[in-house]
Amino acid sequence: MAVAEGSGRGLPTDFAEEVLDLVAEIPPGLVLTYADVAEIVGRGGPRGVGNVMARFGGDVPWWRVLRSGGLPPRGLEDRAIAHYRQEGTPLVGGPLTGRRVDLARARWAGPGAPG
Repeated sequence: MAVAEGSGRGLPTDFAEEVLDLVAEIPPGLVLTYADVAEIVGRGGPRGVGNVMARFGGDVPWWRVLRSGGLPPRGLEDRAIAHYRQEGTPLVGGPLTGRRVDLARARWAGPGAPG
């Protein structure tokens, strides 16, 4: 995954490349948490994945990577919700009615798993 020259963000590390490649594989309507991504990649932790997504995630389906409670990335909630609705990602109600992904139904099992 290449980053546009002159982006001011530098080039992604091997870890960032692995994260971005995995995120690019998440099927529409399914999601992973930051911790799920770190576990599948085998390193980095949720904050490391979040840092990669913040710096380099614009060219991958960033909305498919969530916080642990099923909430979309901070500051991008409205854009993410629009993507979830378009893709048919299962949402749950509550205080933020329909603004949280139902992880029990939408969590992807990872590469090699059915989409």
